[in-house]
Amino acid sequence: MTIALFAAASLCAAHAADISIAPAELKAIGAIDTRFQSYNIEMVKVTGGRFWKPYPRTTRVLDARDRYSKRAPIDLANARLRGLAAALAPAYLRVSGTWANAAFFADAPGKPPQGFDSVLSREQWRGVVEFARTVDAEIVTSFAISPGSRDADGRWRPDQAQHLIDYTRALGGRIAAAEFMNEPTLATTNGAPAGYDATAYGRDFEIFRDWMRRAAPDTLILGPGSVGDAPSSAGSGITTRDLLAASGSGVDRFSYHHYNTISPRCGGHDDPAQALSEGWLARTDATLVTYQALRDAFEPGKPIWLTETADAACGGNRWDKTFLDTFRYLDQLGRLARAGVQVVMHNTLAASDYGLLDEGTFRPRPSYWAALLWRRLMGTIVLDANSVAARDFHLYAHCHPDMRGAVSVLAINASQHASSTLTLSHPAERYTLHATRLQGATVQLNGKTLALSADDELPRLEPRAAIAGAIRLAPATITFLVFPTAANPACS
Repeated sequence: MTIALFAAASLCAAHAADISIAPAELKAIGAIDTRFQSYNIEMVKVTGGRFWKPYPRTTRVLDARDRYSKRAPIDLANARLRGLAAALAPAYLRVSGTWANAAFFADAPGKPPQGFDSVLSREQWRGVVEFARTVDAEIVTSFAISPGSRDADGRWRPDQAQHLIDYTRALGGRIAAAEFMNEPTLATTNGAPAGYDATAYGRDFEIFRDWMRRAAPDTLILGPGSVGDAPSSAGSGITTRDLLAASGSGVDRFSYHHYNTISPRCGGHDDPAQALSEGWLARTDATLVTYQALRDAFEPGKPIWLTETADAACGGNRWDKTFLDTFRYLDQLGRLARAGVQVVMHNTLAASDYGLLDEGTFRPRPSYWAALLWRRLMGTIVLDANSVAARDFHLYAHCHPDMRGAVSVLAINASQHASSTLTLSHPAERYTLHATRLQGATVQLNGKTLALSADDELPRLEPRAAIAGAIRLAPATITFLVFPTAANPACS
């Protein structure tokens, strides 16, 4: 769509909301981690193995028996991958996931010993450490808890985890934070010994906590890393409340996982027509409320990290690689920053249908361009823009990361039929994301298609000037506004 047509669409659409914003008057309500926007590279992508198979190009129904496909280890030395990850820096890189629960750390690739399902070689982990160093990412991980990692009485042994920490240090790297295991609420189906329960977890977590304090006192302990306690999540085998009651306090950061739903690979049947609805976008709020209450009961005052999230578990929905899921991606960041969540780790950087990058080519998907704009425009000081929100129109504000006194506003028009009017008290720089097809793989910034250059250079993300006064936001568009002259005291 040309810029002229883009402007015409904005002017001709039906009018839905008339809202004013005065960026200089917005009050600070909190601050987030400098690595707030982060991502996962699943352990199975590092080791190679069977992971969620991307959807076929045809529209046939996915056979549940055809959920996985064999992957070679991800090429973490790839220049395009490194360049695009570095553009999102600083970030946390989480290497974990279900497959990490049974990964054996060894000198070289090979057949895993009894009690493990896969092998993580020294060379593969060296690739993780070098990738993290190159792209300014701090490593987050979890450890093997499968039967092979236990003594004769079934207690967890830290020897495998110790080897991983020692080797990371030998490479000049470090593990910034670690969860004991991935998703203990699903332990019985995710690699733990048969009959594993909350009591066993409590015993093992105490071993883990005491060992971590001795072996890696500078590594943050995250936990419990649960999923499935909220109505919108996948079903849970063990409740987080039982886990926390059994393990006692002892984490530095309270972590949890959230997916809006499960994908068709695991039996989900969601309608993309609902993907812009308030009910869909607000699911992240409902899950946070659940885990905030558990945090308050068992780990009061501890910062909250969301260490794994995407639209749909089990590889993502069919629309997650299109512009349609960009709305959820950015709206979730805005909601959680406003609510005080310190870190949000998207699953994944480059795997299956929920990756920010295509796993075969490492080319950006629409949500990557949104992530890049967030990184460049939304700083760590969160401002209160909630009072001027309206139905189908979501507004979030932060101090700009680089310009003193400047304010950045994220305005999401989730209506597919009506435009909104936003009256600005100050002139602004405008960045509007739009797509000719909501379920399309390309996105335009101010009417120009975003794409890498022939030599993999990022395009210039150029704003359009918006004078003080009323501007119109077209249906199904996302707009960042930067107010360089706001002179907000909270941003000085």
